[in-house]
Amino acid sequence: MNVDLVDHMGTDLTVVNAARVSFDKTSSTLDEKDVKLINYLARHNHWSPFSHCFLQFRVKAPIFIARQLAKHQVGLSWNEVSRRYVDSEPEFYEPDTWRGKPENVKQGSDGEAKSQYFPNLYVGDVTQLALTNYNKMIIQGVAPEMARMILPQNMYTEWYWSGSLYAFSRVCQLRLDKTSQLEVQEVARQISAYCSTKFPRSWDALMKEI
Repeated sequence: MNVDLVDHMGTDLTVVNAARVSFDKTSSTLDEKDVKLINYLARHNHWSPFSHCFLQFRVKAPIFIARQLAKHQVGLSWNEVSRRYVDSEPEFYEPDTWRGKPENVKQGSDGEAKSQYFPNLYVGDVTQLALTNYNKMIIQGVAPEMARMILPQNMYTEWYWSGSLYAFSRVCQLRLDKTSQLEVQEVARQISAYCSTKFPRSWDALMKEI
């Protein structure tokens, strides 16, 4: 999984000035009073000032992870590589460790699977067969939009993901939770690191419960 920051707009001062415009006030530098205001806004769920800061990411992750993250739509925009038009060689994700099935059905996984050899063998067999047959279909003139149906969920996809700082805080609050799937947590961690770098005071305030 990989997340790259493509672009961003605003600073912590943007949040402060978006809030202070109600009183026709503007700050030119960030001071301790402004930091207290940011913390107050986050603590009392005054979300709109945080929505004036934006980030744009390019994310690479397997399809089964992308489909979980695509559920987050409020305040976010998503544009993905389309294999209707692209027939380049697919890449596939293979985990370092296969996790075990938990006793509690509400948990996604627990510990390590007893066998690591056979799951690696199975996923290797499936992806190689799918890739071989996909390439044959393309060579035989099948449209990529149809040939793609045989590609498995561990195929990597990439997308542009843009939205407000507040929207991404909601993503990370949910997806950094210990009950979230580990691969999803990894994407969220990378997003959180960029948000913390670009908006340190605001991100700290928004993520205090994590």
